[in-house]
Amino acid sequence: MLPLLLIALAGFGAQLVDGSLGMGYGLTSSTLLIAIGLSPAAASASVHLAEIGTTAASAISHARMGNVDKTVLRRIALPGAIGAFLGATLLSGLSTQAARPWASALLLILGIYVLFRFLRHRTVALKKGRPGTRFLAPLGLIGGFVDATGGGGWGPVTTPALLANGRMAPNRVIGTMNAAEFLVAVAASIGFLIGLGTSALNWQILLPLMLGGILAAPLGAWIAHRLPMRVMGVAVGGMIIFTNSLTLMKAFGVPSGTMTAVLIGIGIAWAALVIYVVRVHLAGRRAGAAAVSAETVSAAASA
Repeated sequence: MLPLLLIALAGFGAQLVDGSLGMGYGLTSSTLLIAIGLSPAAASASVHLAEIGTTAASAISHARMGNVDKTVLRRIALPGAIGAFLGATLLSGLSTQAARPWASALLLILGIYVLFRFLRHRTVALKKGRPGTRFLAPLGLIGGFVDATGGGGWGPVTTPALLANGRMAPNRVIGTMNAAEFLVAVAASIGFLIGLGTSALNWQILLPLMLGGILAAPLGAWIAHRLPMRVMGVAVGGMIIFTNSLTLMKAFGVPSGTMTAVLIGIGIAWAALVIYVVRVHLAGRRAGAAAVSAETVSAAASA
């Protein structure tokens, strides 16, 4: 009973991070399942089947909060599903390990850009218009393929790219990518079921993983909706830097002690920057409230 509860809690925590910061469920859950003995293919299949439930709940929750851009959703979801299906069926036997360091290095650079973009400016101006199909279609195709072959990766690929594009607020990026991930999870699951059948799946693991994620979905969407744009941008930028630094250090064989020290340092710096922007935001709100109060008193005195 306790292991099942721990798996459900892991699913809850992974979806809470994914729903509020736009990434984390697939990679976190796959790591857990491989650690307890599942093969990478079986772990990825289990995660994607669980994501059918969690992403459906997340999509509904984000839509209710107004976090979903339906036009962008239509442009990226279908290419993402195609990429996921191809990754799960035709190409899942090919190794993507050689490409991972290069992809992570690019995402790390994007994460640094996103972090400093939102850190430097109190008010971040978005570019006009929406991301175009020429940008979204290949992004969805790559994101879906990486997600299926790596057991997770839709959020880490698509979220940084869309934030760096600068045409969508962070909560809309996260909500839209969570909604699109439902179709990606369905397509990948179909591909894995064709390739593996149902014998490789452990339903005693899959169901609590799904249940934990479903319970966390509304809370993650609420956090994404409520956090100010600047705070959300710094939080997501830090998440991108943290996860891709880990991937790069593993790829280059960095000793575990050094890796732990670096990750602790990144985590402390990340937390400090989030606290800083939260304090600046609250100070700005207090100053604004004081100014409004002073204007009200002045208007009442002159009357």
